[in-house]
Amino acid sequence: MAVQKILTYPDPRLRTLCEPVLEFDKNLETLIEDMADTMYDAPGIGLAAIQINVPKRVIVMDLSETKSQLQVFVNPEIVDLNQGTREVEEGCLSVPGFFVPVKRPEKVLIKAQDKLGDHFELEADEMTAVCIQHEVDHLNGKVFVDYLSRMKRERIRNKLTKARGDFESRVA
Repeated sequence: MAVQKILTYPDPRLRTLCEPVLEFDKNLETLIEDMADTMYDAPGIGLAAIQINVPKRVIVMDLSETKSQLQVFVNPEIVDLNQGTREVEEGCLSVPGFFVPVKRPEKVLIKAQDKLGDHFELEADEMTAVCIQHEVDHLNGKVFVDYLSRMKRERIRNKLTKARGDFESRVA
């Protein structure tokens, strides 16, 4: 449908606690299509609705090489399966240009609904588990830089703020 603007850290809207989806209608279908278009265009492997300034509990992901296996999670909940943790370098479309190690549960159970409202569960590990946890963090108002020390977080904030200011002054 349409590529949307992605909010960039430290935009305060990224701290919004997202509301559950109650209506599975044409508006939700359009949101999912816009999110997929935006994620593929960026390019990325996951996107939460809040990243395009829609405070709804919706996530899209596609970890395939061919970008042909879109996964949609509406109202997702994560259950840690107590299989240990692993540290993986993470990046984020809302924190462009930065990749940092984040420690997360290695295996999770995801309970969610699809775009029609049907409930499903998915046991995830490896990159799928990392990505879904990262995106659910967004739905809860958390950005992956929150896992970093205050000093590192401030360094990233300052670089992104400066880069945005430099870009805006060139465009004006």
